[in-house]
Amino acid sequence: MSTGLRYIRKHFFAIEALPIVGIVSVVCGGGSWYLYRISQGPNIVWTRANPQPWNSIKEDETPKIMTIHQAAKHGWHREKL
Repeated sequence: MSTGLRYIRKHFFAIEALPIVGIVSVVCGGGSWYLYRISQGPNIVWTRANPQPWNSIKEDETPKIMTIHQAAKHGWHREKL
């Protein structure tokens, strides 16, 4: 088993590639999180039952990730998809 790991480390593993692999992994993870976050917002219509979900946001709710100088008691969330 040790010789197999040595062979893989010698021929397929480059220490120089670790920073770029780490950066690409973080970027892909962040992009996936952002797409998921955007898909759950009120601007995206997934069903025809409620074609205008932005009208169901109450006055004390906010769909934003971060609000500055605004008082909102709680954030808006999608009931179901």
